[in-house]
Amino acid sequence: MLSLTLGPIALPVAPLLLLAAVWAAAGVAARLAAAHAHGGDAAGHAVFVAAGLGLLAARLVHLASNAAPYLAAPLSMLDLRDGGWHAPAGAAAGAAWLAWRGGRLPPLRRPLAVAAAAGLAIWGAGTWLAGKHRGAALPATALVALDGERPLDLRAAAAGRPVVVNLWATWCGPCRQEMPTLATAQQRETGVGFLFVNQGESAGAVRAYLATLAPPPREVLLDRGSALGTAVGSRGLPTTLFYDAQGRLVDAHVGVLNAAALEGRLKAIRLPR
Repeated sequence: MLSLTLGPIALPVAPLLLLAAVWAAAGVAARLAAAHAHGGDAAGHAVFVAAGLGLLAARLVHLASNAAPYLAAPLSMLDLRDGGWHAPAGAAAGAAWLAWRGGRLPPLRRPLAVAAAAGLAIWGAGTWLAGKHRGAALPATALVALDGERPLDLRAAAAGRPVVVNLWATWCGPCRQEMPTLATAQQRETGVGFLFVNQGESAGAVRAYLATLAPPPREVLLDRGSALGTAVGSRGLPTTLFYDAQGRLVDAHVGVLNAAALEGRLKAIRLPR
């Protein structure tokens, strides 16, 4: 599952899992520390500080690992919607802070250690369950090509290439925001296909919107029943999926992608030159 639907709102699962893990860890730390009269507030606060430091470290390591595209657009470093985090660095930084804090306050060692283990277990289990889609094959969803409105399925449209599959709609503001970035990348990337799969709209509405873009995207497909979102576990828009040349899912993102984040994900699916 890539996103969770709450009424009209679709939320990406990954940040919800992290939030749940942090709150659970803080609760465990506070309860254990309070039970031993060692300051539940201090223990819970330490967990929240560890989470903040971990997120900072995860972001900085990701930016350093993908420096070139972010330096080309410095403001994109502040765009946290792009999903750019280095999880191992974040976990290490958070654990280091908790170890240091426990060293300074020995009565908090056990509460913080148990809290860290609980938080990591919840986050790890949730991430594993949410990430079971990785490696999944391209679904054979029946679609219609906007150009000529001929029927074809998604696997046929991929044609054995690495592909970026973007689920979008004209009424979706974030979709409209990222569309020029994706269309420009499509013009540049000769070895990667870009498939723009519109969710549930008419051909006329899609053509009217695409006429406003320069350059307009190619390989636009219509998913009139919005079946692809269900097939890949995401009702949220935009959802962008990255498949390798064997049709295996390598990465996925719910929400806006900026140019730097897109470049980082393209590296994982490009064919070697």
